[in-house]
Amino acid sequence: MKKFLFLTIAVFYMGTTMNIQAQNKAGKGKTLVVYYSWSGNTRTLAQQIHKLVGGDIFEVVPVKAYPEDYNKCVTQAKQEIQSGYLPELRDAVKNIEQYDTVFVGSPNWWSTISPPIAAFLSQHDLSGKTVIPFCTHGSGGRAQCFADIAKRTPKSKQCEGIAVYGSSVNSSQAQVEKWLQKLK
Repeated sequence: MKKFLFLTIAVFYMGTTMNIQAQNKAGKGKTLVVYYSWSGNTRTLAQQIHKLVGGDIFEVVPVKAYPEDYNKCVTQAKQEIQSGYLPELRDAVKNIEQYDTVFVGSPNWWSTISPPIAAFLSQHDLSGKTVIPFCTHGSGGRAQCFADIAKRTPKSKQCEGIAVYGSSVNSSQAQVEKWLQKLK
């Protein structure tokens, strides 16, 4: 019975993933995974999602990098978030209109999204798109990250997001698969 159940779930999930990938290749329902990562945790999560759903992937990179020292980065991030500062970004997504689904990923910084993701969302119109948030965190869970993404994309369809503890991101593949299966 367990083998049958596992096989049924695996076939259902693979079908769902292959359906999303087929739509991407056909130019229908094109998907973008966009993220900012300071430590590499959010990048790892974004790559896991991208591997499963296909489409395109885009890393948000501020012109001026955040300090490598953790404490200095935390201090700078707190100041930027409190002041509403949006950093200048190196690149923008060209032809954002070609995407129907956009996964948006950020580390949880001070209970919200990172300023680079806030800047990305202020520069790209995601109206009419399906927005799916994801984040990594140290211990704060998703906090206000998903709500803040929704506030910045009010004319988009919002889907359930996933929050992954940063130090466990390398072993979160099963959690990501289960979440994507729920999203269909």
